[in-house]
Amino acid sequence: MSEEKTEQPTSKKLSKARSEGQVAKSTEISSVAILLTSIIILYFLSYSFYLNITGIMRESFSFDKIPNINIVYCINLFSKNAGNYYSMLLPLLIPIALTALISNVLQVGFKMSSGAIAPKFSKLNMLKGIKKLFSANSISEIIKSILKIIIIGTVIYHVLKYEITTLGILYDTSIEYILLYILKIFFKLFIYVIFIMIIVAILDYAFVKYKFMQDMKMTKQEVKEETKQAEGDPLVKSRIKSMQMEMARKRMMQEVPEADFVLTNPTHLALAIKYDPGAMNAPTVLAKGAGTIAERIKQIAKEHGIPIIENKNLAQNLYKLVEIGQEVPLQFFGAVAEILAYVYRLKGKSL
Repeated sequence: MSEEKTEQPTSKKLSKARSEGQVAKSTEISSVAILLTSIIILYFLSYSFYLNITGIMRESFSFDKIPNINIVYCINLFSKNAGNYYSMLLPLLIPIALTALISNVLQVGFKMSSGAIAPKFSKLNMLKGIKKLFSANSISEIIKSILKIIIIGTVIYHVLKYEITTLGILYDTSIEYILLYILKIFFKLFIYVIFIMIIVAILDYAFVKYKFMQDMKMTKQEVKEETKQAEGDPLVKSRIKSMQMEMARKRMMQEVPEADFVLTNPTHLALAIKYDPGAMNAPTVLAKGAGTIAERIKQIAKEHGIPIIENKNLAQNLYKLVEIGQEVPLQFFGAVAEILAYVYRLKGKSL
């Protein structure tokens, strides 16, 4: 029995889904934005469109003499008119393309994802394709599309039904009037449809967002596994930490033979201290340890003839306050300097 998905998706899962092209995006938002942009542009450019269309039609159907209608003539006429219509529609097409891009960016942000278009052999599986065709998502999309068609179709029917009485008298009017009338009807249809589409888009986006988050939900075990991957397996982390400490300890022990003396308390603690006037501002702790590590430090010191000095208070203070590689604090300079002077006298050196 599969575990129920009750946990909210983590940022890692959402990020992975996004990289694969899975985002909460409503196509209705883009449709509404494109329709609204089209209405605004048509409103401001409608007269310009009218002049262009009438100009193209007047030029196409005005002849000094009856032309020789052949394939070459038709191709030239089509090419010429196609260029004219393209130039006329360019101010409409560019804003629509930008609107489509911006409406998608505002929903999901700007993200170029190759995962969504990457070829996958699983997409060629006919059984999966048929199953996907009859899935809950596909059925809901079909129902949504049917409802949209019914609602918009009903609105268009009532608008045209109201205008049908006027269509009968258009035969006795000029081409200019007919074109303007058609544009007026289209604009009126756009106004009605856009209000319906705005409501549909808001509801659709809310549903898509909710459905996406439901699909992205995780089981408790998935959350645990992801956390383990992010933070690392505790056993592995412990092993790595142990190995790192062991390596650091070995490096520390390699520094002990360089020390001027080893300070003890005398049994539990040991610190290897060195002072090089040419390279150091103050005496520096090369190694320190307690218990078995302290014993090992003292053993290495004995093997290399390094003096072992017992000073309980100083050893305890330096062990607590100074880390390996750090210099001795100012308040302990005097005590350390006395020990260094003693050690240097033993070695026949001067401080």
